[in-house]
Amino acid sequence: METKGGVIKHRITITDRGWTSVEGVEHVSSFDEAEIILDTKMGVLVLKGEGLHITQLNLDEGSLVVEGFVVAVDYTDEKGGKGFKTKGKGFLERILR
Repeated sequence: METKGGVIKHRITITDRGWTSVEGVEHVSSFDEAEIILDTKMGVLVLKGEGLHITQLNLDEGSLVVEGFVVAVDYTDEKGGKGFKTKGKGFLERILR
């Protein structure tokens, strides 16, 4: 992974909405075919789509590759997937509001 001044970069590459590469991944909080929640260097990243599958994951390098149709990419500045619940609302409540 590329670095700038010793800091690991964060980058997302989406090709034809069917192949997604993410750099700067620290932790995968949860995943299924419709949603993947990641802790990254830039906050919590939520990938939403259809038929999402993690095909490569290397947390030592901070890289992740996902195949499947991406419909949304969303960030929050909260660190940690548990941050969704620590703000007083459950994860499902936040999605369904």
